[in-house]
Amino acid sequence: MSIDEKLKNELWKSGIFAVKLQELYNWGRRSSVWPMQFGLACCAIEMIAATCARYDLARFGAEVFRASPRQADLMIVSGTVTKKMAPMVVRLYNQMPEPKYVIAMGSCAISGGPFRDGYNVLKGIDRYIPVDVHVPGCPPRPEALLDGLIKLQEKIDAQRIAGMASYSKENAGECPVPRYGKKGLEPKYNPEIFNPRQSWPEQNTKQLLRMPQYKPVPETPKPNPSSQMPSTPKPGDLS
Repeated sequence: MSIDEKLKNELWKSGIFAVKLQELYNWGRRSSVWPMQFGLACCAIEMIAATCARYDLARFGAEVFRASPRQADLMIVSGTVTKKMAPMVVRLYNQMPEPKYVIAMGSCAISGGPFRDGYNVLKGIDRYIPVDVHVPGCPPRPEALLDGLIKLQEKIDAQRIAGMASYSKENAGECPVPRYGKKGLEPKYNPEIFNPRQSWPEQNTKQLLRMPQYKPVPETPKPNPSSQMPSTPKPGDLS
C-alpha cells in the first residue's frame, strides 16, 4: 500500500509522520548501529581516528562503541586475524544478539594481507563468520571505513523483516568455534559460510587442466655495450 506524497507532506506539516512499519524499523536500526569496542592490529588505529572530531563517526549514529558483545550489533574486524585469535573472534560473534553485522576492515582481515603466506595468519575472517561489507586497504583510511558504514546502512535499508535470515528458525544457531589440532585450526573453515568447492567449480578445474602448458620463451643474448663502443686511441697511435 503506497501513501500519496501530497498527503504525507500535509501530515508532516501538522507533525504527523506517515511511514510504513518496515521503513521505521530499518530507520531505527540503520541510525543506531553500535560497534563492538575491540581492535586487532594497525587498522584499529584508523578505526579510532574515524571516531575523532575530524571524521566524526557520530554523524552516522555509530559512535557508541560497546565493551560487551551483548550490547553490540556490529563487529569491525580491524587488523590481522591470527590463528590464535580466530577462536576468540568467532566466540565474540556468537555472543552478539541478532540482527548483527560484520565489517572486515583491511587486507589482513579480508585475505591475510602481506602475511597471507605465513603459517600463523588466518586467510580471511569470512572463512568462519559471515561478512557483510569488505573495506580494502593496508590500512584503509577513516574515509574508507565511513564509506563501508554507509554501504552497510544501505544494506539495512533494503532488508525486510519477513526475509531476514536472522529471524528465521532454520538459521538459528552459532558458528562453530575452531580449535587447535595437529595441523592447525579444526575445522579449517565453516562449510556453511565458506566452501572452496562451490567458489571454484569442477568445470573450471577441468578447463584449467586442458589449457596448454606454459613454456618459457628462450631469452635472446643481449649485445655487450663495451664491444660496440670504439676503442680509445693509445698515445703512440696519435703520431
